[in-house]
Amino acid sequence: MSSFPTTATSACPTPLLPLVGADVEIPLVDGRTVRHANFDGAASAPASVAVAQRVTDVLPWYASVHRGAGYASQVSTALYERAREDVGRFVGARPDDVTIITRNTTDALNLLASAVPGRVLTLDVEHHANLLPWDRSQGGHEVVRAQPTVAGTLSALQGVLAARRFALLAVTGTSNVTGESLPLAAVVDLAHRYGCRIVVDGAQLLAHRRLSLEDSGVDYVAFSGHKLYAPFGAGALVGRRDWLDHAAPHLAGGGAVRQVSSSAVQWATSPARHEGGTPNLVGVVAMAAAAAELSAVPDEELRQHEEQLHRALLDGLRALPEVDVARIWVDSAEPVGVVTFRLRETDPGLLAAFLAAEHGVSVRDGRFCAHPLLDRLGWGAGAVRASIGIGTTGDDVDRLLAGLQAWVAGDQQARYAQEDGVWVVVDDPRPTPSGIDLVALAATAGVCS
Repeated sequence: MSSFPTTATSACPTPLLPLVGADVEIPLVDGRTVRHANFDGAASAPASVAVAQRVTDVLPWYASVHRGAGYASQVSTALYERAREDVGRFVGARPDDVTIITRNTTDALNLLASAVPGRVLTLDVEHHANLLPWDRSQGGHEVVRAQPTVAGTLSALQGVLAARRFALLAVTGTSNVTGESLPLAAVVDLAHRYGCRIVVDGAQLLAHRRLSLEDSGVDYVAFSGHKLYAPFGAGALVGRRDWLDHAAPHLAGGGAVRQVSSSAVQWATSPARHEGGTPNLVGVVAMAAAAAELSAVPDEELRQHEEQLHRALLDGLRALPEVDVARIWVDSAEPVGVVTFRLRETDPGLLAAFLAAEHGVSVRDGRFCAHPLLDRLGWGAGAVRASIGIGTTGDDVDRLLAGLQAWVAGDQQARYAQEDGVWVVVDDPRPTPSGIDLVALAATAGVCS
């Protein structure tokens, strides 16, 4: 038996919103089945029940979007353009802003990178989606090392902005590794003081906190539906129109043009200019439904739900021996519900495999597409990330902590081995879901790091 203190989060909030799959029972290696405790929403969140229902309602009317004379096509076009308006409203778009539907956050930031008429500045704490695209901008980009304090980091940004001309400052709304944020008002003021626009990578932020472009002064925001409980393949870039109207089309093709001849092309303005091809009607409708659902949850209710579970998880982690919790800044405000940690001398991939196989808990392991930040922390070998969201319960937190306590106490029932760099259960007895082909499951489980 473990000598660790038992957790006491049973009084913690129940789910704020119902999610598809929240009641799924998954098999363990000892033959039991348990309800899935999913702490991997920071990577990709399950659909909410309301989003899935909205998709079901829309599918019978699915048809071509734009220029179709048929009734279903006209309905689909109206649904698409209304969803665009709803997505823009979700992030407080200004009257003259444009909302462009993309595939995901990475796609949105690559689109903006092609439109920036100058040099881009970023910090080294960013997700790869907010680091790698900027080399494609006209002036390239420069990376500033974040300092141990928020004040020091703001000072470092100011020093670079004052010394050299930049067109755009690209910052995360909240870190996908630690859940921390810089004070947005201060960052916006700093960028605008030096004639620089600002884009916020909202992929992690918007499932946890509100953002209004109009109220904050942020120039652009990029985000994904699959982080917002709408995993149907749509994202968005919302912000100022001028750069985007002058940029080369993101996808050259049908829908992005006004006129084509054998010798010339007249491109449309945004958003059509950057939405070549058949648009993802289902994806944007799902994203708009998620935006409406999240907007209806009172800010304070969302914050309290998350903070209570976040504190319970941190308290439980700190009660374990030799646990490190990742932080960027010693003086940052309360993070959102993203906790990255490591147990010293424990391979994070092995720990994640154990939690899944023996406790029914899904966490993320690896370097979370934030390699420079993990290297800075000295965690180049990776870590474990647990993310808290609208579907997380106190029982979920208790089960995660119980699994970690069992690991520390040496209570493992299965044998594990690495196959192609991924930890798997040796002679795994768990059955696969009926009707679902899981060939090469282990081989593909670790593709994204």
